[in-house]
Amino acid sequence: MPTSQPPKGPVPAPPPRPQRPPTSAPAPARTVEPCTGAQSLVRSLEAVGVEIVFGIPGGAILPAYDPLLDSTKVRHVLVRHEQGAGHAAEGYAQATGKVGVCMATSGPGATNLVTPIADAYMDSVPMVAITGQVPRASIGTDAFQEADISGITLPITKHSFLVQDAEDIPRVIAEAFHIAATGRPGPVLVDVPKDVLQAATTFRWPPTFDLPGYRPVMRPHGKQIREAAQLIARSGRPVLYVGGGVVKANAAAELRRLADLTGIPVVTTLMARGAFPDSHPQHLGMPGMHGAVAAVTALQRADLLITLGARFDDRVTGKLDTFAPNAMVIHADIDPAEISKNRTADVPIVGDCREVIGQLVDAVQVEFEAGRRTDLTGWWAQLDGWRQTYPLGYEWPTDGSLAPQYVIERLGALVGPEAVYVAGVGQHQMWAAQFIGYEHPRSWLNSGGLGTMGYAVPAAMGAKMGRPDATVWAVDGDGCFQMTNQELATCALEGVPIKVAVINNGNLGMVRQWQTLFYDERYSSTDLGTHKHRVPDFVKLAEAYGCVGLRCESRDEVDATIQKAMEIDDVPVVVDFVVGKDAMVWPMVPAGTSNDEILAARDARPAFDEDDV
Repeated sequence: MPTSQPPKGPVPAPPPRPQRPPTSAPAPARTVEPCTGAQSLVRSLEAVGVEIVFGIPGGAILPAYDPLLDSTKVRHVLVRHEQGAGHAAEGYAQATGKVGVCMATSGPGATNLVTPIADAYMDSVPMVAITGQVPRASIGTDAFQEADISGITLPITKHSFLVQDAEDIPRVIAEAFHIAATGRPGPVLVDVPKDVLQAATTFRWPPTFDLPGYRPVMRPHGKQIREAAQLIARSGRPVLYVGGGVVKANAAAELRRLADLTGIPVVTTLMARGAFPDSHPQHLGMPGMHGAVAAVTALQRADLLITLGARFDDRVTGKLDTFAPNAMVIHADIDPAEISKNRTADVPIVGDCREVIGQLVDAVQVEFEAGRRTDLTGWWAQLDGWRQTYPLGYEWPTDGSLAPQYVIERLGALVGPEAVYVAGVGQHQMWAAQFIGYEHPRSWLNSGGLGTMGYAVPAAMGAKMGRPDATVWAVDGDGCFQMTNQELATCALEGVPIKVAVINNGNLGMVRQWQTLFYDERYSSTDLGTHKHRVPDFVKLAEAYGCVGLRCESRDEVDATIQKAMEIDDVPVVVDFVVGKDAMVWPMVPAGTSNDEILAARDARPAFDEDDV
């Protein structure tokens, strides 16, 4: 059985998890000031500790931008598209653990925030989106730039507010930030009509919350913790199935203690990469459609899943009714709606993952001290055999072009685990999850649930602004990069020196992979022209945006190009890595099939059959 190893490098202290102040706390001195609604909005943002707002002004929100100019506490970052504002707020939130903030005007400004709001909702990212609205008297008249953004975003927000009275602004802002940050984090929308922003009012702080029924459960029930500990102690093939909720709860240290105590193998989902060190011998890797064979098969063959902050997403389970068929399930999540939603839990636990895991450690220790503990030696012999037989790997293109996996592997090796890596969506996302080693939480940011192309560049900008001392690399595809690369202008002008590795295979790579495997190599509408015609020329484009542009086309140039990019600290850098167009992401579980059908390479038979149980 593996023994514990310390993680590489220092483990940063987790940011404090925001909680509702206890009712017994002494009341702070109250602030009362006459002002406009817009001034009250800005003062409220200052009072809740907002550092940065990403946004674009427009008619309905314009009154808020005037007092924002005078704020010495809140920095406004003028993005080039509202979608960039939303993803930047997400990146800031995911990298820091704080609430990200974006702002837009009414109508198209607000609807341009829909994608990042949906993205934040799927990935449980704490974000507050503030939108302007037409004056109250015009609501419902199809006024110029009117859109019912509260209605539009109703299914993709944790909560939304339409402010009807300027007096309510401080309370609404305080409640919005509290809701976004507590319980299961998520996006909250605050829609403010223009005349409310212009109205005379009084700023009063702190406000009194009015949230009947909102009481997130933080501490788990002791009986369920004891039942879970008993199952863990007698299980012969357990797996710790770790999801993004562990990162959101800042529970990496508790997870490490539980794993070290029990010796149980750990798998970390796409949203949980870094929650458990890749260097730890108990880490089997990432499960799912493109997960490590050992991680996928460990879940399939387990007799117990200890599911922590994960939601049994279809990309992890494959065909749901064939997933982990012989396993009992302990499912811990702060959102009770997730418990037994996709897979029935034998032991349901509602609570914050830090609290849950901490109490599990104590309860399991009691079981072990009483002599109740199963020997996992045989289980580990099986797991190690799978790891050795099916390691992650790749082949070089036969045409002599650059292997994209090699580029990403070298990037991780040269830049190191202290950096923050932000990925777009597609093949490069999977390779970045597979071939970069993650040792710390909040060092890997990506769009997991919604799968939003264009996420990487603005999210990297937000991450860098939230953690200015960190090296931040965006790993993007040539398709994703062209959706939001205008935010490089924002980075250049705002002094945000992110680095972007464009994995340029000339195609919408993941779509092309599916066309190769499932559509008889009929490549309909996937050639982007970035190879054949060099349209656009990414080096020239970077230079036009005030960035440094570099290009790398051969294996011999990879290390030197990455080192050159690392030496540039004062402006953004874009590296065009021209790679082979036919590389594929392996392993792969074909969509809609059982995880037992996992393929280690094209034309291979499934890696496992019933004889491997």
